[in-house]
Amino acid sequence: EKTGKVLGEFCRCYKEQYGVALFNSVRYEIEGNGGPQAQLLHRKVPLEDHVIYSGNIFQYIEDNKKWRNRFCVVPHNYGLVLYENKLAYERELPPRVLVNSAGYKVLTSVEQYLELVNNSLPGVTPKSGHSPILKCPTDFPLILWHPYARHYYFCVMTGKEQDKWRAVFQDCVRHCNNGISEDSKVEAPAFTDAVRMYRQSKEQYGTWDMLCGNETQVLSNLVMEELLPELRSTIGPRLKGKAPERQRTWIQISDAVYRMVYEQTHAQYDAAMARCEQERPQLESTIRTDMDQIITSKEHLASKIRAFVLPKAEVCVRNHVQPYISSILEALMTPTSQGFAEVREVFFKEVTDMNMNVVNEGGLEKLVEYMEKLSRLAFHPVKMQSCYEKMDQLKLEGLQQRFDVSSTSVFKQRAQIHMRQQMDDAVHTFETLLHQELGKLQGKDDLCKSIQRILERVLKKFDYDSSTVRKKFFREALLQITIPFLLKKLAPTCKGELAKFQELIFEDFASFILVENTYEEVVLQSVMKDIMQAVKEAAVQRKHNLYRDSMVMHNSDPNLHLLGEGIPIDWGEEFPGQPEPEPAGQGDRRRRAKQVVSVIQDDDGALPYEMGIEALPQPGSPEPRELQDPGAPPSSPGGVKEIREALAQESLGVNVPPEPSLHHAAPASPKAQGDVPAEVSHVTPASSPAPGAESAGTACHRPSDQETGEDMTPPGPPQPTGTTESGEGVQTEF
Repeated sequence: EKTGKVLGEFCRCYKEQYGVALFNSVRYEIEGNGGPQAQLLHRKVPLEDHVIYSGNIFQYIEDNKKWRNRFCVVPHNYGLVLYENKLAYERELPPRVLVNSAGYKVLTSVEQYLELVNNSLPGVTPKSGHSPILKCPTDFPLILWHPYARHYYFCVMTGKEQDKWRAVFQDCVRHCNNGISEDSKVEAPAFTDAVRMYRQSKEQYGTWDMLCGNETQVLSNLVMEELLPELRSTIGPRLKGKAPERQRTWIQISDAVYRMVYEQTHAQYDAAMARCEQERPQLESTIRTDMDQIITSKEHLASKIRAFVLPKAEVCVRNHVQPYISSILEALMTPTSQGFAEVREVFFKEVTDMNMNVVNEGGLEKLVEYMEKLSRLAFHPVKMQSCYEKMDQLKLEGLQQRFDVSSTSVFKQRAQIHMRQQMDDAVHTFETLLHQELGKLQGKDDLCKSIQRILERVLKKFDYDSSTVRKKFFREALLQITIPFLLKKLAPTCKGELAKFQELIFEDFASFILVENTYEEVVLQSVMKDIMQAVKEAAVQRKHNLYRDSMVMHNSDPNLHLLGEGIPIDWGEEFPGQPEPEPAGQGDRRRRAKQVVSVIQDDDGALPYEMGIEALPQPGSPEPRELQDPGAPPSSPGGVKEIREALAQESLGVNVPPEPSLHHAAPASPKAQGDVPAEVSHVTPASSPAPGAESAGTACHRPSDQETGEDMTPPGPPQPTGTTESGEGVQTEF
């Protein structure tokens, strides 16, 4: 009932915003209003046929209260896929678990987790001396926590492993949170605007942490935001047992409800999308035929709303926003610019290391080996972690409460995604230019000089694009902070009067012009001038190596963007070292799959005695019933030997040798200089996990992109469906 009510209101908002977004898209297509052209090339399919990471990790199985060793694979779509062991993965057996990590938080201490669990069910806190809801057998836990869905518990044996896995998990969360494709110029803006309008109709302004994942996940979060407090007040007092048991039951109830909400949301949203798509041709025809009249009608409406709203908005801006813009901007600029500077530093160091190794170890064959690794640098969670960590310094302090910013995580993740994109653009541009030069080079000395020369060119392009991307990010973040605040301040005096402007819209154009949207545009205009001025002044003062808007780069590589349109470079295929036989089957192809991050841990290892004794199945066999009663206490320390032997048998044939790593020291990177690059001159410009149904199927296929929140079809052989652990067999997970 709650899902139907929320989705009914949302779909009405979506239909209205769809027409507006379609009009804006067609108008942009006709008029055009592009910003500065990017200097770096953009890779179209960055991770085709790659695995981000794979390795062994211990997972806590709630059904039998035991820890088990799993082989975890992170494919190109960033779903976490857990198999019984590596052999099961290579034999294409169904996985145990597939997790879409959108909306999750990665925790590295049990204390953090227990605090969140205690807050999720107020009044239910274990007494001192009682066993908590979770015990970890090592000092290095990794917990995936979600406010509505089930939680996942992992642990490793060392702090180094924990750091690497945390970086991998955080990369998965970051990628899955960004689940709404920006390539969609109509559906994406219509969806995000509809979510915003719906929440504002409930007096909820400001940023929203759960605007993460694909559209169905976001809508499920929207429903759960309203439904969960009601469930908690109804069901919470009826839960029986000790505090940990009640907490565990509540988590299971919340997860079960979330799954039901997801299924209903998925069906209703798809139906709404289909209706809009069906009407699109007629709407687009009207827009193209009556574009001038629609624009004239909208401008007339805007002038009337502006006359009514602007005086009040300007007073509000002057008294409550303008004094704080420079403080917010400075708080954003420092960590963001440090992060981009670190991206530049990491890129410089990796290329310099490669250059030294190629010279020392010999020629083209080594170049190919290192270029295959360099081409995936932006998607290496561990190497990029130092860049991402700079954003952890972002603090808005008192400004956060003043402007109703619930959390800075929205801005942190957005900046981190920009960092990864800039790194990949720099790497792709570098490898494209180097690939073009290879045929002209004579010997290692020429190769070394060419690499250095191309590196310098790419760094200049990076500095320019970095400035452009950061300035755009700062402007968008300032608007995202201030506009909801202004709308909330103006609502009591303005919102009730907007209905009278509806009569100014011709009925034929009512699908493309909305009073509410036009009102928000007027409010935006009231503060936009101050925001633009603040960012411009920061650039004029050369703060954080920002360039002025009047700086444009001469196109020193006129054919570069044509090169970027060519066939993607495959260094291993074009410059093979030793010829290799064709793989005999799918399992062989899996064993030879390209992997971005080296394996962390070779051995399956064993946990301390707390993990208990359990029967370990042979690869390919169904999950056996546990020999020990799930409710029984953990086995005694005397069982350690048997556990180790069982794990050792299970790990036979599973170990993977780590990839070779670079150990050559690199000279310090030249920092981004304050001077304008040689290619820059003064020119006056022309004018943002879905539960599935249970399934007992055993057919093996790769995790689908839709299950993991993406719409890309992975190349290569089919992969297994996502599954989650149960006492026996498997069930679909999100």
